[in-house]
Amino acid sequence: MPLTLDHVVVLVSDLEGAITDYTQLGFTVQRGGTHADGASHNALIGFEDGSYLELLAFLKPAPDHRWAAPQQAGTQGFIDFALLPADLGSVIAAARLRGLQYEGPIDGGRLRPDGERLAWQFGWPPTSDLPFLCGDVTPRALRVREGEVRIHPNGVTGVKALSVTVRDLDASVKRYGALFGADVAARVVRSVLPGTGLRIARFPLGDAELLLVSPIAADATGRAMAQGLSGLALTQAGGTFAHRLPMAATRGAAIELHPDAPANRA
Repeated sequence: MPLTLDHVVVLVSDLEGAITDYTQLGFTVQRGGTHADGASHNALIGFEDGSYLELLAFLKPAPDHRWAAPQQAGTQGFIDFALLPADLGSVIAAARLRGLQYEGPIDGGRLRPDGERLAWQFGWPPTSDLPFLCGDVTPRALRVREGEVRIHPNGVTGVKALSVTVRDLDASVKRYGALFGADVAARVVRSVLPGTGLRIARFPLGDAELLLVSPIAADATGRAMAQGLSGLALTQAGGTFAHRLPMAATRGAAIELHPDAPANRA
């Protein structure tokens, strides 16, 4: 089974306020509970395609946490995304054989508000342009609930595309190729967006698409460019035109809704 999108992490300053904002945007939001380390809690927005958004807020300072830097900086918005492996250990071992040193498996978990304890394992990437891996130990349906919670008043059904900003497109393409394997790497499509100064590499990711985006020219300021998830396109059933959700409500996450079929033109 190939790697597919598991979830996208949105860091928020206060979870209850974010739940209210996303609910008002037309999403069905579930309270997720507190993570095993006690440092954070979350809420989930699950989609029909099996992926989900995780709204995550810290409960206390966590200097050793993977996302300590954005927490300490008071950042809100996208901070990471995870892919779902059928067998985490096998995926990590295969990536290492191809020269990509993922760390793990590392135990993780969460206590749901209803008292259900969930367990999973992580694989942490060696560079910030890569996603982490999240493999379930307890059944995934306990972590990612099914049924009516995946139905949203705004008509969103799943993830259409993710944009990941990278410093060196060729180096990142090589790393993703080592993660996904030769079959997926062979299907990568590269292009230049005219008039933007951007190069793009497109990877298939299940029913979604992963876009690596990099500037052709280096930043004139000489500052290191931040790498990581920078945009998310969601598919909206019944939508008539693509539009971006207000970033004040999404807590700084650049999220666009795209109709599930092209609009009819006169």
